[in-house]
Amino acid sequence: MIFFYTLLLWLLLPYIFFRLLWRARKQPEYLDHIGERFGFYSLQCNKPVIWLHAVSVGETRATQTLVTRLRLTYPQHQILLTHTTPTGRLASEQLYGNDVLRVYLPYDYPFAVRNFLRYFQPQLGILMETEIWFNLIHSCRQYGTRLLLLNARMSEKSMRGYARFSRLTHNALNELASIAAQTAEDAARLTSLGAKNVSVFGNLKFDIDPPLSMMELGKHLREQFGAQRSVLLAASTREGEETLLLDNLQGINIPGLLLVLVPRHPQRFADVAGMLEQRGIPFIRRSDLGKSISTHSANTAYQQSVPSDIKVVLGDSMGEMFAYYAAADLAFVGGSMLPYGGQNLIESCAVGTPVLVGPHMFNFEQATRLAVSAGAAIQVLDVEGLAFQIQRFFNDPVAQINMRKQCINFVATNRGATEKSLQLTKQYLDVPIHPDSGLPAHSSR
Repeated sequence: MIFFYTLLLWLLLPYIFFRLLWRARKQPEYLDHIGERFGFYSLQCNKPVIWLHAVSVGETRATQTLVTRLRLTYPQHQILLTHTTPTGRLASEQLYGNDVLRVYLPYDYPFAVRNFLRYFQPQLGILMETEIWFNLIHSCRQYGTRLLLLNARMSEKSMRGYARFSRLTHNALNELASIAAQTAEDAARLTSLGAKNVSVFGNLKFDIDPPLSMMELGKHLREQFGAQRSVLLAASTREGEETLLLDNLQGINIPGLLLVLVPRHPQRFADVAGMLEQRGIPFIRRSDLGKSISTHSANTAYQQSVPSDIKVVLGDSMGEMFAYYAAADLAFVGGSMLPYGGQNLIESCAVGTPVLVGPHMFNFEQATRLAVSAGAAIQVLDVEGLAFQIQRFFNDPVAQINMRKQCINFVATNRGATEKSLQLTKQYLDVPIHPDSGLPAHSSR
């Protein structure tokens, strides 16, 4: 089966180059470091490597608390982060600077993953969330690189997809040293696909503390938005959702309402700006508003507040989502009104900002369910329901106060996954490797 899987990859090779070129039309960074995507690297590293793979922005942010603990626990090691998208790589730069190494993970060709493993020789590999690459996992087993799947999630949709390749998936899951799932439901789905060494650790994203610099920036943004204005954040919106929001917010009667609209992908900033211009909606870009903003100096001059006739602030910046959440009264988390699977609502709750989500949160199923049960979030069935809840929220000051309190409580009661994940990594970093399997000597596998 793995032979035919690899053969299919080779047949898709021209498409891969075409896809890079296509994406580079709006995000030229896709043409940077192409050699890394095929296992060719130039970085120098003289320390033993702990490697974490985080596909894009969300997964990269989820690594934050674990990377911090690993660096403190294993200062003699080098942390290597691999990514798939330029935005994930940029998020890594913003979070860690030069404290970690970062490269692209190669495509799942045997020669490419072998080059990667030979070059960096990681003592431990950690895949974040839902990254099951058959050749990569198999090569790690062959090379004696112990590989964990942490913060693992498996939606019903993803499970059905992997079930089509049941034999490959079964073999890959059983070549992982251990799997730490976010929820019991995720663990059950992984087990149904053949995984055996599965535990439930919770979600690492609950352990992330909002950076103080972002909280400070959030205060300054709020001053600019206007302390007396009602601020609605539409966070990480996906294609098609902006149209739905703008169409339905027209019927809302909230005096002075300011919509802060932050598209998920930076390549769409210009498209959304064009949409606002076409509709004749007065807006200002965050990049223009914030030219005088600096989070690194206490002696920074700030521009005046957003004019009262401005209806929308277009959030065309990267790495400031915590600040946007901190500056808002209420947040709609995008990717949920259309079937994209949703985005992380925990960051909003962590700063005490209540959340609205649409019906499609299957990538964050349990977090959404817990947030709704805790009174920190409201899930709606459609955009009309969203408009209704926005109106209701801003008309009820008591509900606003209660939801903010519930947000903080919701996050506090679900912490702890980082410590469990650190203890698991210690099992594989602090014991000798079994000479035949590449697994710890005490492992039953």
